Amino acid sequence: MKVFVIAGEASGDKLGAALMAGLQQLRPDVTFDGVGGPLMQDQGLVSRFAMDELSVMGLAEILPKYRALKARISQMADAVVQTRPDVLITIDSPDFCLRVAKLVKARSAIRTVHYVAPTVWAWRPKRAAHMAQHIDHVLALFPFEPPLMQAAGMRCDFVGHPVVTDPVASADEAAALGDGTVVLVLPGSRKGEVSRLAPRFGQAMAMIAAQVPDVRFVIPTTANVHDLVQAQEWPGAVTVLPPGSPDKAAWFRRADVALAASGTVSLELAANDTPMVIAYDMAWLSRIIISRMLLVDTVTLVNLVSDTRVVPEFIGKACQPAPVANAVLAVLADPKSQQAAMDITMDRLGRGGMPPGLRAAHAVLDGLDQTAVVDDQT
Repeated sequence: MKVFVIAGEASGDKLGAALMAGLQQLRPDVTFDGVGGPLMQDQGLVSRFAMDELSVMGLAEILPKYRALKARISQMADAVVQTRPDVLITIDSPDFCLRVAKLVKARSAIRTVHYVAPTVWAWRPKRAAHMAQHIDHVLALFPFEPPLMQAAGMRCDFVGHPVVTDPVASADEAAALGDGTVVLVLPGSRKGEVSRLAPRFGQAMAMIAAQVPDVRFVIPTTANVHDLVQAQEWPGAVTVLPPGSPDKAAWFRRADVALAASGTVSLELAANDTPMVIAYDMAWLSRIIISRMLLVDTVTLVNLVSDTRVVPEFIGKACQPAPVANAVLAVLADPKSQQAAMDITMDRLGRGGMPPGLRAAHAVLDGLDQTAVVDDQT
């Protein structure tokens, strides 16, 4: 069995590695070709070029590399058509991956699988119909996504979210970090996010510290924002965790509440039973455009998956220090208010069931088997 697989970001590399491990467990004869990062390479992939070439975010960053990225799209499509794998699996990074799949479909009948459904439930719902023109099968991270993909004409399987298998610290490891009130502060993983949110988060932190004398703020960082976070003038007792800190998992478990930017971090917090307040803003033009296109009344994944609205969120113009600080203080006063929603979220994302990578592998193979049956019948 030959699988051509493409991932363009670290999160996709993680998904791809788990999927590859699952496929090898179910089909020991499988071989891989394509592009991936270190985790996928550990599973036997010899990447055709460095995955970092595809890890480009934002218009200003993409424009200087547009020609190179366009050439890579053509190169990958040519490679897929020439090697004729049993399946092409593209993982997230839709701007790159779906363009490759489109070229492949225009020149062949190779089955195409895309891992991570687009957020058509949040905005731009027509993306599903466009995607269906060159994607046969979608592997979804959220249980409410399959009906939306199926309505557009694609097979879609919910395979679980990788957060349910991420390791969490023990209660003893968390307790070893000491007493007092801990607020985990997560102002984003991109420089633009940190620059925009840090001043408002800092003001909120000052208000919280005025009400909670023993509070300690802990700010985990990634490599690309560590220096920027370290350079901010944070109020109160602050610990900035460097990238790869061995204590990060324990602080996630130890924190009494988190103040976090919007994103998948809300699921990491839920996995650690850490209640949260979500606050986020974007550039003014993006705020105007997205606010007009948004289809949901909450962007917090815990609220969406649990079908509740218990996690306070302050998005766009509402992202102001005083209401954010008051919400954090309210959660501290009632720390169990979000527990049921976090439990529902983890259960619905697959906690306690088959690991997502193995479940995704089963879905891929089942899709191939059904395609073979249809081919035989025709």
